[in-house]
Amino acid sequence: MKTQQTLVIIKPDGLVKSLTGNILTALSEAKLIIVGAKVVRVQKNLAEIHYKKLKKEKSKVFKQAVKYLTGEFHTRRVMALVYQGKGAVRKIRKICGSTNPEKANPTTIRGKYGRINSKTNVFENVVHTSGSVAEAKKEIKLWFKPEELVKTVGNL
Repeated sequence: MKTQQTLVIIKPDGLVKSLTGNILTALSEAKLIIVGAKVVRVQKNLAEIHYKKLKKEKSKVFKQAVKYLTGEFHTRRVMALVYQGKGAVRKIRKICGSTNPEKANPTTIRGKYGRINSKTNVFENVVHTSGSVAEAKKEIKLWFKPEELVKTVGNL
């Protein structure tokens, strides 16, 4: 297995519910290292680029997802993290679970803390994780400048 990097975003509902510590503890089970972390006030253009593939699929889902990520329903900030290690994408996705909180295994982050908001019809699934190595590379470049990531040597 190759060393990879993957993006994790603790979404506004995760921050407003004070789940950051619980989420970071769960993610630590992956035995990966954090090489980037920051709190971001998400602007509409960043959210629109991030959810670009949803725009093609369903415009209502796209609009709600943008509102959700920019904090219209909760707080106007997220925590963005880059994890690095062998099999990072797969390991993180397994810990986070299905994007639909109702279908997520109850032992995963989304299974424990996610919900479908009946008012907004949005999956409040607490975290975003990259779906593939290629997606991770694009997303990390979108959310982080190269100088914001720590270069690692070996297991440090």
